[in-house]
Amino acid sequence: MQHIQGALALCVLLLTGLATAQASETSLGIERADYARKLHGFWLGQSIANWTGLITEMDRVETPFYRDEDWGRVDQPNIWGAFVNHSSRIDFYLPELDRVWGSDDDTDIEYMYWQLTEASDTPVLTPVQIRQGWLKHIYSNEEAPISATEFRRENYLWVSNERAFYLMRDKGLLPPATSDPLNNPDFAMIDAQLTTESFGLMAPGRPQLALNLATLPIAVTASGEAAAIARFYVVMHAAAANLNNKEDLATQLLVIAALAAEQLPVSGYARDMYEFVLDAYTTNPDKNDWEKTRDAIYQRYQIRGEGGYRYSRPFDAGINFAASLISLFYGEGDFRRTVQIASLAGWDSDNPAATWGGLLGFILGKDGIERTFQRRFSEAYWIHRTRKAFPDHTPDLAGEDTFSQMAQRGVDVVEKVLTTED
Repeated sequence: MQHIQGALALCVLLLTGLATAQASETSLGIERADYARKLHGFWLGQSIANWTGLITEMDRVETPFYRDEDWGRVDQPNIWGAFVNHSSRIDFYLPELDRVWGSDDDTDIEYMYWQLTEASDTPVLTPVQIRQGWLKHIYSNEEAPISATEFRRENYLWVSNERAFYLMRDKGLLPPATSDPLNNPDFAMIDAQLTTESFGLMAPGRPQLALNLATLPIAVTASGEAAAIARFYVVMHAAAANLNNKEDLATQLLVIAALAAEQLPVSGYARDMYEFVLDAYTTNPDKNDWEKTRDAIYQRYQIRGEGGYRYSRPFDAGINFAASLISLFYGEGDFRRTVQIASLAGWDSDNPAATWGGLLGFILGKDGIERTFQRRFSEAYWIHRTRKAFPDHTPDLAGEDTFSQMAQRGVDVVEKVLTTED
């Protein structure tokens, strides 16, 4: 409890800092080079965590779950009996410096939203702009290229993203109608979490502004509690810009999580999950025993259906939100430990891993991630692995973009956001 009491005391100071930032920030309120390093760290950290988490994605959605001792062991098949192609072991995926980071659904739609915002006259995207962007940059199943590894057409859309795309294409619907439960039965799935969290980075230190930017993109695929969970992640990313390097990172993450939890309905299952996992972490004398809490959420939510939650599928926003909180709290701000726990926790493991890998990558910046792994990384990014019709920013190199160029353009987007709103 002393750890949490310290966090609550610090919360007052950080919230004061957030208010001050909102009152004084202008288009020049961020230092370009520093923020570019942070955005580079976001894309790099998210890619490392995404491809690490993909190794265990859907391997374990019920007992027996993975545990710490499984790290480094041979990967097991997922619930469909398949394996990934990029690694045979459960470990960090750290490709050689000359390799290209492939896009995946944890990074590619976020990439699209940054490009749409960059090209837009105003930072708040309209329903028409969003629909046009989706139809321009996302393949249908009918036109998607044949996968070089799976030998079938693959458009890299699943559950609610897939539903929303075809509602936009075939029925001409615009968000938020694309997430209306009457139109989209997958409205409670995880999709919005992994496509909208980085709107928080467009409005550093200004959570409400970030939510204004993200509200309609969230409503492309999520309604109800799933939308509230997505807002939680947006606020976490916006508030991360105000973390104090002189204070303990684990404590500060608890602080901004408490701020983000205000987005969760008081009587809803997401708030119950947040409070349950936080209490389990706080009262656990062994902070390495994250498995105890994972096993408890499995019993409480998936088996017994408590807290107002009814488990549907392993892609649910709910069960994956609970799992992601485990890695956030028990990871205590350590990039490697957080991604390790997220990858082993179960269910749709690449998504929580990518979420916190991106957030911690932003906090650490490019240099911090390199120090964490004691090595340099490729910055080449291959968006056309999964999406289409983007400019080739690196015509003489593999891929279509680099993290450093993405970061520089990202700072331009941030300045547009802050200038427009000031």
